[in-house]
Amino acid sequence: MLKRKPPVAESGNEAVVDDFDGDDMSPIDSMREMIEYIARSLTSNPDTVSVTEEYDGERILLHLSVDDQDKGKVIGRDGRVAQSMRALLRVAAVKSDTRVSLEID
Repeated sequence: MLKRKPPVAESGNEAVVDDFDGDDMSPIDSMREMIEYIARSLTSNPDTVSVTEEYDGERILLHLSVDDQDKGKVIGRDGRVAQSMRALLRVAAVKSDTRVSLEID
């Protein structure tokens, strides 16, 4: 797999390298941010989108909360958008050896 070089910003005489490794985030934080990003992209009121996490003993439950008028957009026709978000979560969870589920409130 090819690894992309981080962008370099020129600051005076020295070069500043932006760190985009994401190593400082926990896997759950990155999953939460991914779901939040997708939901904000789909909704008309992105400021009302919030994702909270709850530990259930054996798995982590992510609660996605959106405005009432945007729930249909996030769920999608026949639940396809929600299924896709859950599929992405499953892939990320397997990669980090955790169990995660998504609930849309």
